Amino acid sequence: MKLKFTSVCLLAGWVFAACAGSGLQKTENGIIVEINQQRSTDVRKVRVEVMGEKLIHVSATPEKNFSEEPSLIIVPQKNKAGFKVEEQDDEIMVKTSQLCAIVSKATGEVRFTDAAGKQILAEDQGGRTFTPIKVEGTNGYTVRQVFRSAGNDEAFYGLGQHQADEFNYKGKNEELFQYNTKVSVPFIVSNKNYGVLWDSYSLCRFGDPRDYSQLCGIFKLYDKDGKEGALTGTYIPAGKDAKVIVRREDSLYFEHLDRAAHLEKVVNLPDGFPLMGSHVTYEGEIEPSETGLFRFILYYAGYTKVYLNNEPVVPRRWRTAWNPNSYKFTVHLEAGKRVPLKIEWEPDGYVSYCGLRALSPVADEEQNKLSWWGEMQNEIDYYFVYGDTMDDVISGYRTLTGKSPIMPKWAMGYWQSREKYNTREEVLSTLKEFRERQIPIDNIVIDWLHWKQDAWGSHEFDPERFPDPKGMVDSIHAMHGRVMVSVWPKFYTTTEHYKEFDEKGWMYQQAVRDSIRDWVGPGYVGSFYDAYAPDARKLFWKQMQDHYCPLGIDAWWMDASEPNVRDCTDMQYRKALCGPTALGPSTKFFNAYALMNAEAIYDGQRGMDPDKRVFLLTRSGFAGLQRYSTATWSGDIATRWEDMKSQIAAGLNFAVSGIPYWTMDIGGFCVENRYVAGQKELDETGRENSDYKEWRELNARWYQFGAFCPLFRAHGQYPFREVWNIAPAGHPCYNSILYYTKLRYNMMPYIYSLAGMTYFNDYTIMRPLVMDFTADANVNDIGDQFMFGPALMVAPVYEYGARSREVYFPAPCGWYDFYSGKYVAGGRKLTVDAPYERIPLYVREGSIVPYGPDMQYSDEKPASEITLYVYTGQNGAFTLYEDEGVNYNYEKGQYAAIPFTYNEAERTLVIGGRTGEFPGMLKERTFNVVKVGRDKPQPFDLKAKGKIVKYDGKAQSVRL
Repeated sequence: MKLKFTSVCLLAGWVFAACAGSGLQKTENGIIVEINQQRSTDVRKVRVEVMGEKLIHVSATPEKNFSEEPSLIIVPQKNKAGFKVEEQDDEIMVKTSQLCAIVSKATGEVRFTDAAGKQILAEDQGGRTFTPIKVEGTNGYTVRQVFRSAGNDEAFYGLGQHQADEFNYKGKNEELFQYNTKVSVPFIVSNKNYGVLWDSYSLCRFGDPRDYSQLCGIFKLYDKDGKEGALTGTYIPAGKDAKVIVRREDSLYFEHLDRAAHLEKVVNLPDGFPLMGSHVTYEGEIEPSETGLFRFILYYAGYTKVYLNNEPVVPRRWRTAWNPNSYKFTVHLEAGKRVPLKIEWEPDGYVSYCGLRALSPVADEEQNKLSWWGEMQNEIDYYFVYGDTMDDVISGYRTLTGKSPIMPKWAMGYWQSREKYNTREEVLSTLKEFRERQIPIDNIVIDWLHWKQDAWGSHEFDPERFPDPKGMVDSIHAMHGRVMVSVWPKFYTTTEHYKEFDEKGWMYQQAVRDSIRDWVGPGYVGSFYDAYAPDARKLFWKQMQDHYCPLGIDAWWMDASEPNVRDCTDMQYRKALCGPTALGPSTKFFNAYALMNAEAIYDGQRGMDPDKRVFLLTRSGFAGLQRYSTATWSGDIATRWEDMKSQIAAGLNFAVSGIPYWTMDIGGFCVENRYVAGQKELDETGRENSDYKEWRELNARWYQFGAFCPLFRAHGQYPFREVWNIAPAGHPCYNSILYYTKLRYNMMPYIYSLAGMTYFNDYTIMRPLVMDFTADANVNDIGDQFMFGPALMVAPVYEYGARSREVYFPAPCGWYDFYSGKYVAGGRKLTVDAPYERIPLYVREGSIVPYGPDMQYSDEKPASEITLYVYTGQNGAFTLYEDEGVNYNYEKGQYAAIPFTYNEAERTLVIGGRTGEFPGMLKERTFNVVKVGRDKPQPFDLKAKGKIVKYDGKAQSVRL
């Protein structure tokens, strides 16, 4: 049927008058549609703005006017795409050449189609809600926006970095807030090649908007004797003569500290009960009133197991006492059927935590929808991002939120850290030993408390432990190293820096009013500065500039940037501790602190020294973080195999969230006591007991994984993390760590080219398989393998004693074993060898990979000789990117690129003509071209004999 249009308007650079009778106002960038509002909490206006050919901004409000508050995450948009507006019966369409947003006149609901009219995503009928909320005199709305899913085969990725080992978020729930090990980014990407960026800074929920309920709110509870109303809690202390406590528990909610208690006390636990070394059991039966899939969330510290219906639904997990973790699981239950529940908990701290809550069933159709909930916003505000590929979607996200600058080249090398180097001598002797052992390294890290014990926030090195800090930094540079220091947004009240902030009203006051003392020495009172105040950000940088920059510090480690004013508090108290902000109540501005803090450093350093690349590592993050040359690490994770595994999915989802640089504490930060005891026994007797044997294998496997992350960095508590402190030279663990550290440096031409692609092509370095093999539905739920760039497929080993693992080889290509060169056909799953010293690693056919020489640091020698591996079987291409590595001249066009293309039919490699130039560029070099084919297995070997090509920048063709 031919459509009848009542009006057609083309973008002309001005605001049109409202069309009579239609409730339509046409603006410079799109339209505003006024809806017939029935109630004050119904939508009144919907705005659609064109941000690009594939980018649409949607806002909806019950108010007369839209908020004029600027977005914290969106950068000014320069690209104004052409569009047209078409009005048809009960719908209004905003069309670009690639995308169409269609608004219902009656309801204001929006749906999106491609240029051919195929629907991509649609708001759900009745899926938009506004509930008024008022906090500290500020009005806002608690909002929800639901979209209909694009099909049963749809999958969702992103949301930042979370620790429940979940990969595909279709049908799952995630609460978005910032906490140590948890980084929330309100951006989701579909395998249908679109994304939704939710512009909110408050506590948000993806999926089910409900908070998890106490067990008594969902189930009938029965204690172990069958009495209704509670479970049985049995508390058995460590001492022989200590009193066992048995009591009825109507909920299992021991999740936060009592804010009123002078000493640290966990709410709801028995008063005075000694947790350290105790055994606690919660048991009885639960009876649901409905049938369906119940979703549980376990909060745990210490060792914890959960059994339902006498089956282990949560195997034994561990977290350090001061930094609990959450883990989610689902169980199908039947209405009226009582099911045994048992939790076995072994706290291993004087303060520890345990909790179990649940959500009642939701119909699959509802659960699988794409749903956003925000606690406090001015209005509903989101960006629809469309693309031809998932890379294209992420490119759209970075168009909105900012480009990712190229990190310094040395940041791609190896970083050594520990908690913590306590003296100048420890720092310098550690770097010196790396050099003497010829273990490659670029950077060494000086963690917290390098200042005087009572001077947190002074930004001054303790002169007794770190005399002549400038001389120390100079010595590091003389050994061809760089140094990063830990800088917190935290200040003790006694410091001059605190007083500078406080006199301007830029310090959060709740922690000071409550005299909260930290864990250092006798405990000191302090708080965090308000990074939402622009002038406070400038002062924060000025203090760093005055105290750290004269020393020659190379990089900044912004710890506790959630901000983590105090661990393990309830959500309301956390808001009180980090607010009110300069922009409004912390309820509204809860999640964007790390973004604001990163802006302070990036803008400050580029203003001071515009030619020196910024490198910033932060424990938290938010949408747009990449524009501040900032990487994120996964926080104080545990030293467990399950924690290592969960980092894979966490890192991959963080990458899909649009922020390309991510890392983790290789080996885990918080250490089980058995590993500490194993180290002490080794020191005392020279014997490697079973626990320390496992510790070494865990580190070997973790280093193997870490070598293929965007940034390669070890960190953690005792036992120390230097390779020789983990295992002696010649040990398989030592050998493996050394092998992959050297390989990391061999891969530097490849890795740095990927870094260039993150800026010029909005590329993603660490890539879930679904990004490159979207058409292969088998990869939708594979969160334990990934691509490192376009060529290398990595399959970490995360089980103790495993010497093989299952690997899926995506179609429609074949794969080559990195170590043997043997060919494996794609489109199938195989169990492959995984010896102690090697990670399963495969190269995609059609790949071209440049490898550089052995190096001790990233700029030790120019890559004048490159071993160029060509993995035949399909056409291939790769571009070698180079620049000066330390400055921003690449932004001015000072860089060089050498394109490589391989034609399978002609068996010919073309080394293209070099484009561009920069100071210090190699004018001539040698390529050793090594062919790998199905009939010619060739393992990775820098000394492999290939075809030698002398290259002077002019194009050459090589027959293979």
